[in-house]
Amino acid sequence: MQLISSFIEALRLWCRIPVLPMLTAVLVPFAANPVQGQSLFSPAIRVNQDIVTWYELDQRQQFLEILGVPGSGDDEVRQALIDDRLRKQAMREAGIQAAPEDVQNGIDEFAARGNLSSEQFLRLLGDAGIAQETVRDFIADQISWRDFISSRFISQARPSDEEIDRAMGQGGGGGLQVLMSEIIIPVTPQTLPQVEALAEEIAQVSGQDAFSAAATQYSAAATRENGGRLEWLAITSLPPALQPVILGLQNGEITDPLTLPNAIALFQLRGIREVATGTPQYSKIDYAMYFMPGGRKAEGLARAAELKENIDTCDDLYGIAKGQPAGVLERISASPSEIPRDVSLELAKLDANEVSTTLTRNNGQSLVFLMLCSRTRDMGEETSRTDVANALTQQRLEAFADSLLQQLRADATIVEQ
Repeated sequence: MQLISSFIEALRLWCRIPVLPMLTAVLVPFAANPVQGQSLFSPAIRVNQDIVTWYELDQRQQFLEILGVPGSGDDEVRQALIDDRLRKQAMREAGIQAAPEDVQNGIDEFAARGNLSSEQFLRLLGDAGIAQETVRDFIADQISWRDFISSRFISQARPSDEEIDRAMGQGGGGGLQVLMSEIIIPVTPQTLPQVEALAEEIAQVSGQDAFSAAATQYSAAATRENGGRLEWLAITSLPPALQPVILGLQNGEITDPLTLPNAIALFQLRGIREVATGTPQYSKIDYAMYFMPGGRKAEGLARAAELKENIDTCDDLYGIAKGQPAGVLERISASPSEIPRDVSLELAKLDANEVSTTLTRNNGQSLVFLMLCSRTRDMGEETSRTDVANALTQQRLEAFADSLLQQLRADATIVEQ
């Protein structure tokens, strides 16, 4: 059973990390039922000069059943298999075919992600009724399509120095923004083992719906009410150490659990885009932290909500803290790299004079009333130019791949049984 669980996890991880987003459309259950009197090897779909047999549909169905991925109907699966044939035809015309050693390396990597040898991996599939040829063809197609798109469009996809500058918020041009969902799970020394185990489990979920459900159930951030979904954020507003991590994700992929003071965080990437307005970097961020007793209990959150309604700027907090111990209020001006990661993450969501009550200190006993005072703009480079260039290239290659596939569909002759 452990081997089977590891194998299933290998499949899930493989489907989350391809360079191009071909697999998401594939992962939909299909009931492969031949027309009465026809064999499994008779045509189910004709795509130009090629066919998809009922046997292939049956194999795909079994493959998806092992994954246990929920689907949305027969039409989506049929379309996915039609797209498979269209991609193969384009690659065949271009003379692109995955080398046997690359396919074997893909199988080895696939198996290794579930702590399996290639032999164990293929044997488990065989026991489930899936032929080795099905697996090899599946992996070969993904490798070939990636190479095909890259060879055809890479020169157009590479950003210029000026485009990288704009994406980094320099030169007064556009910027690079990311769309994410978050889960912030509070932790104390007593609950650390359980929270770590929970975070590892959440990191392995598949799909935005599953991540949002986990955010609603477990997250302490205000975004839990919206399934953990954040609005578009400039990449330069995130903590410097987190920026390359986010830029390295594919859509739908989740970060490893990130340790924060009194919390563990996970982020899922939902999108990335270039925008026409600037996304500047900042040399200094001025913020205030007012510590309130009671942590995130209902009474403490109610007091924080009342305070939020009664102040307008960070300066107003001095009057609130008057007569209280000196440590109850901290006013800090620091560079982004000097700010604690959990604080930096919350500040990234705020405009000047806005407030967050997500964080705690003192093992959860003190609620942090966090207020952004101001930001000082800087033209320095916190994010690696290589990271930004890679993210832009990836985004454009995906767009070229989608556009080409749409054109192939429009030009194709498709007959379904």
